[in-house]
Amino acid sequence: MQFDGVVPPRPTHRLNVIGFFCPIPVSEAKKALKNMSFGHVLELLADDPETLHDLPMLIDRTNHNILSIEETAGEYTFLIEVNQ
Repeated sequence: MQFDGVVPPRPTHRLNVIGFFCPIPVSEAKKALKNMSFGHVLELLADDPETLHDLPMLIDRTNHNILSIEETAGEYTFLIEVNQ
């Protein structure tokens, strides 16, 4: 997912869960998002391939938006905007 020439918002929070496996990345993301305010952007760094499936499922059950997902050398970077 990319922004086609539009610069994505800068993250206001960063969560690095590299080296952790399910359910830790999604659980930690859920905790972080709960403590963030409207308009904040979480950058989540993960290397568990399950996050590609599990994190979007979590976000689908909330009012938040996944702005982008990028994969580089087996590491995933998610940008998630808080909408509550």
